[in-house]
Amino acid sequence: MSTHTITTQWDEIPENADEAALVHGGAFRTFRCFCGTPLPTRVAAELHATETGQCTACLGSADEELVPGFVRRCSACAATGRRNVQLVWEVAHSEAEQVITLDLVRGIIEGFPGPFKLSEVADATRLALGLPVGRLPVGPRVRDLLRELEAAGELVMLSAPDEMLRGPSVVLYRDPRWQRVSP
Repeated sequence: MSTHTITTQWDEIPENADEAALVHGGAFRTFRCFCGTPLPTRVAAELHATETGQCTACLGSADEELVPGFVRRCSACAATGRRNVQLVWEVAHSEAEQVITLDLVRGIIEGFPGPFKLSEVADATRLALGLPVGRLPVGPRVRDLLRELEAAGELVMLSAPDEMLRGPSVVLYRDPRWQRVSP
């Protein structure tokens, strides 16, 4: 076992818990490091992970537990648990934001005559830019832009959630479908 293994334990989560604080804010958890460093908050755990060369998203475990019982491989560090890989992915995400624009995605979805899946738009975007698989995080960037178009009223999501992680407020979509809204 590493001398800086950071573990997370879940506290009791109240029924009326703030879902954003639960999923993104590190609320309702306690953190401990094998080395004995006090980690009273998520921020303290992230700082300790940074100091010890571990990913600040998964705290070095290579897995993220979004809510109790739902674990997924860490996308921030490509499931390595290492800070250096996380930094490379952060740069790649920034590059994706510059290269994959709202206008580009809007133009790509105009080519679909009916409903389309996230994976179809991501593949078409990768092809349009001539990017090899794994070069940039195309799927997450396209997803964010499709959600932005949905929020602006240009798209409507047709998919039901694949999984309800904590009731209807924390849900998981694996490959959602959207459709353009008629003008």
